[in-house]
Amino acid sequence: MSHDSHGEEVKARVVLAPGAVLTEDELIAWCRETMAGHNYPRRVEFLDTLPMNATGKILKRQPRNAP
Repeated sequence: MSHDSHGEEVKARVVLAPGAVLTEDELIAWCRETMAGHNYPRRVEFLDTLPMNATGKILKRQPRNAP
């Protein structure tokens, strides 16, 4: 995700386990406590599934370029 002054900004794309409940604010707060200041996500997007190829590997570049 682009950022005006920093070039890029960290955004997490998360798939929750069935029955799990978590808010964007809760996840960001936990990340701020456990990660370095430049690593924690500023935004979180919850997805049903991550995009994968035919062998089951996560397509890392697809989410980055997606809106």
